[in-house]
Amino acid sequence: MKSHLYHIQINIDYGNIGFYKSLMEFLGWEVIFEKEGDVIGYHSEHSGDVWIANADKAGTTDYDAIGVNHVAFRVEQMNDIEETGQSLEKQNIPALFETPRHRPEFAQEGETYYQIIFESPDKIQFEI
Repeated sequence: MKSHLYHIQINIDYGNIGFYKSLMEFLGWEVIFEKEGDVIGYHSEHSGDVWIANADKAGTTDYDAIGVNHVAFRVEQMNDIEETGQSLEKQNIPALFETPRHRPEFAQEGETYYQIIFESPDKIQFEI
């Protein structure tokens, strides 16, 4: 069997949708569906889709507990990480875990692993 990631759905307080729209636009993802006030879907030419939906229940994720820890997006150049950091700074969104920084322990042979980690207004952790 061969498979690939088809999509991921992130449930949010839809009052925070501006953050996610801005992030996905910044990352170059294309809107493929939108139902105002309920759900928006994005597609990348390189991978599956990301769907952002209005949560039916209140509460936030504890990324140290069982469950999804973070959502990571891969970019092509280290400059993209620096640009992400500048964009987050303008929005007063702090980078977490002393990022941006190199993480050679995560790099595959011949690769550079350089990351920035931050969380959304809904306490969902993202890595670029």
